[in-house]
Amino acid sequence: MRYVVTSVPRAPASGPRARTHAALLQAAMELIRTGIMPSVAQVAARADVSRATAYRYFPSRSKLIAAVVDTSLGPVRTTASKHESARERVMELFDHTFPRFKEYETEMRAALQLALEHRAMERAGMLDEEPYRRGHRVKILAQALLPFENQIPKPLIRRLHKALSTIYGYEAYVVLKDIWNASDREVESTVRWMATALIDATLAEAKGRGADSMGQGDQGSDPVRGLTPGKQRRSIKGSDPMGLTPARKTKGVGPRTGSDPE
Repeated sequence: MRYVVTSVPRAPASGPRARTHAALLQAAMELIRTGIMPSVAQVAARADVSRATAYRYFPSRSKLIAAVVDTSLGPVRTTASKHESARERVMELFDHTFPRFKEYETEMRAALQLALEHRAMERAGMLDEEPYRRGHRVKILAQALLPFENQIPKPLIRRLHKALSTIYGYEAYVVLKDIWNASDREVESTVRWMATALIDATLAEAKGRGADSMGQGDQGSDPVRGLTPGKQRRSIKGSDPMGLTPARKTKGVGPRTGSDPE
């Protein structure tokens, strides 16, 4: 099944509709901060508007939570980096995003909770509402990594993209906070260190391959299994180690549409 990230409903620009939209969002965030995963009906009651009106703005819990997360992380998603270096772009993302996780911790936990709940119910065939699906980080990281396109072989960029997506997200924050009881400063320094290590390892591997293998997915050693060119050619009759068919292997940086991970 094709994975589609939940879209954010468009907010009205001005006027009474914009005020109603803002009131509903504010009500949702207030309820979430009390420990409630609100329904659209509960948000309508809190905002003192009719259910019919609330559903016109947010037709499902998924759309509601998508809007809450977008409000929480808005500047991160909309600000374009001015850096020319991919490394600086990635570090800038971490520096801007993790403080927002701290500020909107309750909202981010609610979004993660709903995503996990919906995934479990969907797999059990019990989901009766639109599923909440995360994954905006995929596009955000793809933009940050664009300067690497002419420096690093595409399979290595793809692997780096996936690896960074596991730490550029709220999951890393939860692990370090809940399991390690890390301070906010420790969380930020740890994820920055991991991102730096991943980038350094990727650049070192690309340098070891040599310039003549750049942009060619079937030359040099395989990024995962270390196959020689001859062995690699024989191994790609089905799908390659990165989950792509040979025809799709050189089509760009971004991962499959099915990749998740805000």
